[in-house]
Amino acid sequence: MGCHLCEIWCAVAHSRSKDILKAFLYEPARPLPRLVVEEDLPVTLPVPCRHCEEPPCAEACISGALYRDPASGRVEHDASRCVGCYSCVMACPYGALVIDEANRRVVKCDLCKDVDEPACVSHCPNKALLYQA
Repeated sequence: MGCHLCEIWCAVAHSRSKDILKAFLYEPARPLPRLVVEEDLPVTLPVPCRHCEEPPCAEACISGALYRDPASGRVEHDASRCVGCYSCVMACPYGALVIDEANRRVVKCDLCKDVDEPACVSHCPNKALLYQA
């Protein structure tokens, strides 16, 4: 339905406070969602990272900040190694990487790796998003 709650809860999950009010009202840097909802009404579609088996973003990454973890299967992002060249953004066929303009780097879906179910899935009011580990 295009409510964008997946974006909001993703940003909250990646905020310092993990609290919806504190994250948007009191944190000095507004948290960024790791997915974007594309709209071409009446159709809306959330676009998170697909964690590809052969990720083009990781192949394009000149600093090695993006890599596929063989144990979990996730495409991980080491922000400390990101040089902000945005080669990964251009290489991703899904448009799933988000540019963090304030820090000159990218952010991407990490499937909320510290919890059992990603925030976008657990907070979707229509159960439109599914997660299979």
